[in-house]
Amino acid sequence: MGSNHMRRRNDISKRQEAFTKESKLPSFDIVSEIDMQEMDNAVNQVRKEITTRYDFKGSNTSIELADDGVTLLGDSDNRINTVTEILRAKMVKRNLDAKCLEYGDMEGASGGNKRQHITIKQGVSTELAKKIVKLIKEEKMKVQAAIQGDQVRVTGKKRDDLQAVMTLVRGMNADRPLMFTNFRD
Repeated sequence: MGSNHMRRRNDISKRQEAFTKESKLPSFDIVSEIDMQEMDNAVNQVRKEITTRYDFKGSNTSIELADDGVTLLGDSDNRINTVTEILRAKMVKRNLDAKCLEYGDMEGASGGNKRQHITIKQGVSTELAKKIVKLIKEEKMKVQAAIQGDQVRVTGKKRDDLQAVMTLVRGMNADRPLMFTNFRD
């Protein structure tokens, strides 16, 4: 009876050891996140520029940041397009990728004004995640890629394999900026 107990105990410790070895493989996450504080700063800079520029004097042009995006309000299409260009320039200065913006159609607003909603894309969409996993599998790299909500976790035995995956993903044409976080060795 004592030997059975010891054998069972050894089996359990071997399983735990295998689990800890497996969980200690190098890994990283592929995410798409925008620093909303920097986005807020960019919108505030655009707002300040609108109030000081001569071509916006007396116009009803404004920009507002919400959780899901940015709303532009102006009295003409040209003014809204100008504000969009200013926003892109301010984002570039703050190291924010303009690929995260998805422009909605211009619509009529009260008082003959125009409104445009710009959605801020965050998180890796399921279609993009599937595309990333498929790309990694097609390259036959010695890594595992798993979709976890709005991110993709890549795990491999060698750090060099993970860096090769990073290079591969950087080279792909994604509809939003992709970043690599939680790099664990």
